[in-house]
Amino acid sequence: MTSAVTPVLDQPQVIEVQPNGDMDGATRIYKKHLGDMSGIYVDEAAYQAQVAEKGAEELIYYVHEHKYQDGPGSLIVGTSTLLPGKVGDEYAVTRGHIHAQENRAELYHCLSGHGLMLLETRSGESFVAELTPGKAVNVPGHWIHRSVNVGDEPFVTLFCYASDAGQNYDIIAHANGMKTIIVDDGEGGWKAAPNPRHGGYAAGDQ
Repeated sequence: MTSAVTPVLDQPQVIEVQPNGDMDGATRIYKKHLGDMSGIYVDEAAYQAQVAEKGAEELIYYVHEHKYQDGPGSLIVGTSTLLPGKVGDEYAVTRGHIHAQENRAELYHCLSGHGLMLLETRSGESFVAELTPGKAVNVPGHWIHRSVNVGDEPFVTLFCYASDAGQNYDIIAHANGMKTIIVDDGEGGWKAAPNPRHGGYAAGDQ
């Protein structure tokens, strides 16, 4: 008679997350600087002027990630901290992505600041979720997404997604930016505007 083998289980872990996005025990931390954002903003002259004034090492955003297990069903939990600012009339953004496994969803919960989650599909649908502390947005699979800071303090979100999702940043670059940009409305607020450079997204698995 063969005895049953007790599986070795991953152990629960407590993650301490600070309002500024710092995460104790992060397994990966990465930063994006002004020099990494070439081609992201519509106003290239304003971008180059900022690089000349502030330097390519000016911090734009940083991410703390905690991947605590491997295999099917595992998750990555992390924080994204996007600093305030504008390039021309366009508010500060992250590079944005769709998941390499395009059917993978992601949840973003705002910890502090005032920002937006800008979402688009390959077929042309758009959605803007305004986030303030306590608000969250579910980003379904097949949606391209990026964070936008429309406030005057860091925009910090807690995110969670499947560890096998991966990221595809090229989809936005190949389309010359997202279809929609977020700009100053001239009255202290923000508005969505069409990106004149956008060339459409290539077809992909839906």
